[in-house]
Amino acid sequence: MSDESGYRRWFETTFAAFAPGQRREHFETSSGIEVEPVYGPWSTADDLVERLGFPGEFPYVRGVYPTMYRGRFWTMRQYAGFATAAESNRRYRYLLDQGQTGLSVAFDLPTQIGYDSDDELAMGEVGRVGVAIDSLADMETLFDQIPLDRVSTSMTINATAAILLAMYLAVARKQGVPWEKVTGTIQNDILKEYIARGTYRFPPGPSLRLITDIFAFCHAEVPRFNTISISGYHIREAGATAVQEVAFTLADGIEYVKAALDAGLDVDDFAPRLSFFFNAHNNLFEEVAKYRAARRLWAGIMRDRFGAKKPKSWMLRFHTQTAGSTLTAQQPENNVVRVALQALAAVLGGTQSLHTNARDEALALPSEDSVRIALRTQQIIAYESGVTEVVDPLGGSWFVESLTGRIESEAQALIARIDEQGGALAAIERGFQQRLIADAAYQTQRAVERGDQVVVGVNRFTVEREEPIPTMRVDQAGERNQIERLQQVRSDRDGAAVERCLATLREAARNGSNLMPPIIDAVEAYATIGEIAGALAEVFGEYRGPALV
Repeated sequence: MSDESGYRRWFETTFAAFAPGQRREHFETSSGIEVEPVYGPWSTADDLVERLGFPGEFPYVRGVYPTMYRGRFWTMRQYAGFATAAESNRRYRYLLDQGQTGLSVAFDLPTQIGYDSDDELAMGEVGRVGVAIDSLADMETLFDQIPLDRVSTSMTINATAAILLAMYLAVARKQGVPWEKVTGTIQNDILKEYIARGTYRFPPGPSLRLITDIFAFCHAEVPRFNTISISGYHIREAGATAVQEVAFTLADGIEYVKAALDAGLDVDDFAPRLSFFFNAHNNLFEEVAKYRAARRLWAGIMRDRFGAKKPKSWMLRFHTQTAGSTLTAQQPENNVVRVALQALAAVLGGTQSLHTNARDEALALPSEDSVRIALRTQQIIAYESGVTEVVDPLGGSWFVESLTGRIESEAQALIARIDEQGGALAAIERGFQQRLIADAAYQTQRAVERGDQVVVGVNRFTVEREEPIPTMRVDQAGERNQIERLQQVRSDRDGAAVERCLATLREAARNGSNLMPPIIDAVEAYATIGEIAGALAEVFGEYRGPALV
C-alpha cells in the first residue's frame, strides 16, 4: 500500500471515527492556509531533496550559511531610542553591557520625515517614538563612547535614510574609523512606506533615486554596510497575511533591483548588500515556513530573473522583529510568552539578527527591566534551548516542507499579479497592495470579535481587575532641551558654509549626480536634517498619497 493510499485509508476510517469530536471542523494557519490533521511523504514534492539543497548552497532554503548558529549566533539587536541623543546613548550602553551584540536605532517621527525639532509640524512628537536627531551634533552624542568599528548599527529610517547615513559616516570619520570598517544597515525602504506606514517625504521617482545613489556610493566607499533592509515587517503590522508579507516584500525588492539596473549599476555590485526585515507572529510553523519560502523565492528571482552570478547575490539575509501588533495591553505579562514563541520561530527559520519586543510596549516605551527580559529571551534560546545545535532543525518535517511549498506558490502567484500591473510601484499607485492588506486586517479583526481567533486575556481568559505595571514616561522637558540644543548648533556653526553646501546639494539634485557626497558635506557643516530635506524637497517636491476607494 502506498503512503498516499495508506493515508486515505486512515483518514476515511480511523480518523473519521473521531473527527466529529474535533474542536472545530476546519483548521488553518493565521493566514488562512488549511492545515491537514497529519502530514507524510505524500504531502511534499517528489523532488524535495533537490528543492531543499543544503545549508549555504542554492536555493538557501535551509539557511544562508553552512554552519548557521553552530558558527555564531544571530546578532541580538534590541530596537531602542527615545527623547534626546544623550538619554538614548545611556540606553544603548546599558544594552551593550547586558550582552546585546548590535545596536538598532529608533528615530522620532520628525526625524523620519525630515523636519527639525523646532518645526511647527514636529510639535508634540519630538523624542516620543524614538530619538530626535537634528544635526551631526546629536549623532555625535548618540554614539559617544561607542566605537563604530566594533559595533554594527541598524537604523530604522527611510525617507531621510541618506541624511542619517551621512551623519553616521561623519561620526565614524570623527572617531578615526575608516568607512570600509563600518558595518550596519539602513532600512531605506520607501516603497513599504507608500504601502503600509506613511513616513514618506518625496515622490517615488526621487525616492528611488536616493536609494540607488546609496547603493552606488556604498559599493565604492562603505562596502560592508547593508544599503537597504527591504521590510515586510510593517506590511504585516498593517494586517497582511504571511503570504502577503512575503509577496509584497519580495515584489518591492524586485522594484529596487530594477531601479538600480536602470541607473546603470551591475547587479552583482549591489545585490550582496541587500537585506530584508520580516515579522515574527504567533503561528510558529507558519512563520518558520515563511522564512524558508522567502529564501527559495529570492534565490530564484536573483539568479534566474536578474542573472546575478555571485552566490552572495542570491542570498536572502534578514533581520526579524517580534510582532508588535500581537502585544496586548491586557495582562501584559502574557506578552513575554508571545515574544518567546515568536523569537523561537525566527531562530528556527534562520534569521541573521533579531529584536524581541518588551512586555510593556502596548502601553508605553519599554522600561529597562522589560528590555532586559526581552534580551534575556534571546539569550536563553541561544544558550539553553538546544535549537541552535543543528542547522535547519525542522528541515524535512513533512508539515513544514508542505507549508513552505504552499507559502512559496501562493506568494509567487501574488508577485505575478503585481508583475502584470507593471511592478510594485505601479501596483502601489493603483492601491493594489493596500486594498489586499486592508481586507486581510478586516477579516482578522472580525475573527477576533467573533471569538474564532482567540487572543488570551482579550477575548478569552480575561480577568475582572488588573494591577497596573510600572511603565516608562518620557520627560516633556526633553522637547524643550532638544530645541535649545538645535538653536545652539545653528548659532555656533558657519552659516555661510551651510548655505553653500545646501546650494550645491540643490544643484546635484537637479543635474542627476550622486547625492551622497553633497549630503555628507552639508552634514559635516552642521546643516540640519530639516534644512537638507527641505533643500531636496524644493527640487523633488513632496508626495501626497492617493485616496483609496
